[in-house]
Amino acid sequence: MHSRRTVLTTAAAAACAMSTGGGAVHAVASGPGAAEAAEAADAHARTRAARLISRMNMEEKVGQLFVMRVYGHSATDPDPADAETNRKEMGVSNAAELIAKYHLGGIIYFGWAHNTREPHQIADLSNGIQRAAAAQRVPVPLLISVDQEHGIVARIGAPATLFPGAMALGAGRSREDARTAGRIAGEELYAMGIRQDYAPVADVNVNPANPVIGVRSFGSDPKAVARLVTAQIQGYRRAGVAATAKHFPGHGDTATDSHVGLPYIRHTAEEWERLDAPPFRAAIEAGVDSIMTAHIVVPAFDASEDPATLSRPILTGILRERLGFDGVVVTDSLGMQGVRTKYGDARVAVLALKAGVDQLLNPPDIAVAYAGVLKAVRTGELTERAIDEKLFRVLLLKERRGLFDDPYTTHRAVERSVGTRRHLATADRIADHTTTLLVNDGGTLPLSRRAQPRLLVAGADPASPSGTGGPPTKVLAETFERLGFTATALSTGTAPTRELIDQAVTALRAQDAAVVATYNVTAASPQRALVDALLATGKPVVQVAVRNPYDIAQLPGVRAALATYSWTDVELRAAARVIAGRREPEGKLPVPVMRADASGSVLYPVGHGLSY
Repeated sequence: MHSRRTVLTTAAAAACAMSTGGGAVHAVASGPGAAEAAEAADAHARTRAARLISRMNMEEKVGQLFVMRVYGHSATDPDPADAETNRKEMGVSNAAELIAKYHLGGIIYFGWAHNTREPHQIADLSNGIQRAAAAQRVPVPLLISVDQEHGIVARIGAPATLFPGAMALGAGRSREDARTAGRIAGEELYAMGIRQDYAPVADVNVNPANPVIGVRSFGSDPKAVARLVTAQIQGYRRAGVAATAKHFPGHGDTATDSHVGLPYIRHTAEEWERLDAPPFRAAIEAGVDSIMTAHIVVPAFDASEDPATLSRPILTGILRERLGFDGVVVTDSLGMQGVRTKYGDARVAVLALKAGVDQLLNPPDIAVAYAGVLKAVRTGELTERAIDEKLFRVLLLKERRGLFDDPYTTHRAVERSVGTRRHLATADRIADHTTTLLVNDGGTLPLSRRAQPRLLVAGADPASPSGTGGPPTKVLAETFERLGFTATALSTGTAPTRELIDQAVTALRAQDAAVVATYNVTAASPQRALVDALLATGKPVVQVAVRNPYDIAQLPGVRAALATYSWTDVELRAAARVIAGRREPEGKLPVPVMRADASGSVLYPVGHGLSY
């Protein structure tokens, strides 16, 4: 059996010559005759892909390389405001018209695009999109995708199951939990007609000031991150959903958000090999279907200082040739400023394809990007053979995910899988392994419902990442009530005023203890004044960092502190159970917490985590 590299380097020739050739597409099979069955399935997939390519004109081929947003809950009948937005941004009214006009290969769902109201609606939208694809001159099912990382990035909320995010899973240290979370998340996406998830994050977060990755990473230890990335890929594959390792070549050591600027990664080649490469190597070894690029500059690998998304030395030289990845390379969103800094939107799409990209994700202006690619083909800057090879990869991915056999879903599938009691209980069980107890001076925790029955729950209330659940103070208070306490919720926000701080102090005087949720506390944050004022009452105060675990470095007076790594309901409930003594704290820091002074020394190392 030939390697996947052999298949893909001859893909364009196979497509043009209608050859069935040699090679192997990734398949999961075992037992007697499995190898022969997989080989036969691969041959069938190659033949079908080649035939499809031979039937397509260039406009259809190019369109298959685009993955676009579209506004609305329905493929044909969106709300009037969404139809108007579609006309303004894309010149069409709905998803069906967008597919017909640009021959798209994929659609990405967003909550803000009103694609993800609830699971049955999502399934109907997916089916409508696939019906529109089936009505085209050359019918090719679409690869529907979503950013459903869990934790702080989740486009689909309740009643779907929401799991702890990557850093929480890193704190739990369980490959089995990471694999299970990936499998169940994949099963629920599949039931809603979504066959590609832009997860897991393979970035190694070695910079506490990272504004865009942070808790989206499994941690700062490359080997630990690699193990959990592998486990998640295995879980998604079992569910039939394409996993996507991101953001290559590694977005973990930057202080700039690529959504709004162009970050630089100053790692040497040796540092990259040691810090950033291991999770991507592991993902490739695990057979990951796709890898997403990063809009970051890595001068050690490309002296032109083009972002990696547009860098042939990085995407072809390192990802394809050195690491041997033969799957689908997808860009991060082309609407992000990091990739638009140096070139116009028409050139960005062309340069990405020339660099080694197969799928162009969410360009800000589809008409401009699409026309730019067609022009590049007509002038010879991009060859038809190169387009065919990229298209071959995309079609094989669709084959591997079963889209040519049955791209549709049903309401029954949704009801059988999405947000089931078993799945929700599993999410709670996994969350119970992740809560990290950082400080517990004098045995402040656990709180006792007999000695401290009345609780004030104050602090930050960021909006739920998925648009469902929360706010955090309410979720914590309600959970404490179910655990036998009397709890009063008081939202004081991320920048509490003196009036709110005084109100919290007054409220605490009538309670026995306080639980305060903090969110990315800095040296200048008014959240410090809130915590100090509550501590000054002499009542027990429990601080819960609901995003980054670094808050404790700014709060030296706290005698009880925990990290949850996100403010989704499942993680907040787990923290409340730990505070109430219903669960042992099991999480261990997957990143170091540095001291707040300029010493550069470690306050709490990787692996720190107390128990009762």
